[in-house]
Amino acid sequence: MVRGQKLIDAPGLRAALGEAQLRIIDSTACLRRQVADGPYTVESGRRGYDEAHVPGAVFADIPGDLSDPDSPFPFALPGPERFARAMSDLGVGPGTSVVAYAQESPMWAFRLWWLLRYFGFDDVRVLDGGLPSWRRAGYELSSAAPSIEPANFVARPRRELLATKDDVIGAVGGEPACLVNALSSQAFRAQGRGAYSRPGRIPGSLSAPAHELVEPGTGCLRQRDELAHGLCDLLDVGPDVPVIAYCGAGISATVDIFVLSILGRDDVRLYDGSLAEWSADPHLPLDVG
Repeated sequence: MVRGQKLIDAPGLRAALGEAQLRIIDSTACLRRQVADGPYTVESGRRGYDEAHVPGAVFADIPGDLSDPDSPFPFALPGPERFARAMSDLGVGPGTSVVAYAQESPMWAFRLWWLLRYFGFDDVRVLDGGLPSWRRAGYELSSAAPSIEPANFVARPRRELLATKDDVIGAVGGEPACLVNALSSQAFRAQGRGAYSRPGRIPGSLSAPAHELVEPGTGCLRQRDELAHGLCDLLDVGPDVPVIAYCGAGISATVDIFVLSILGRDDVRLYDGSLAEWSADPHLPLDVG
């Protein structure tokens, strides 16, 4: 498997099966809504993993092991020790290579990619199209849990890849920054019920819906020229202006961050608290319409 690439297709992953250093990770979680665009409940993707996964894959619990259990907000960034322990238990450490995938929505694989990168681990790729692309190729599936030898993951947080609420407050107040909202256009305009404390977008934000970066029929990323065209406004932002991506709870924004990274903008920061944190503070402004 070629190192240094950020994306891998199903044939490439199949060719790499059996490599001693390879760690394949199903990172699926599920958001269940009773009302479209309304509040959601979070479910583990473990059941789907137990039924069928890429041979040799292990399961990462993003809303559980890979989130801060003491935070009032879902999917909050875990501490270094917690993340290192979870990755070590999954066999990720020095000399290993990771391929992340999701069973349905690809954003979970991009979230794991971002978490690993934030904590200093770069040898990670995302399976383009996730498990559906593997199924379409007709490749074998497994329901067996692999035997994993624990590793020694060392977390080295890259603080420059993270934006705090104070950073975003500064941007709203006039400090140089480009805020990017990765939610749907409907959510950006505050149409519908909304899933957070208050509807709206952070003032001054640009709209770059994560779902528009993905082909609806395949779950694969769009072609590079299409991606560059769709994000041309962001790619034109000067290197001296921080780009900060956010969404509802720090998940779908990682799709934008991944795509901007493969297009050459590697310094985009994630506002991890996103609208879950921002909208919960009644003193912070939100734009609608």
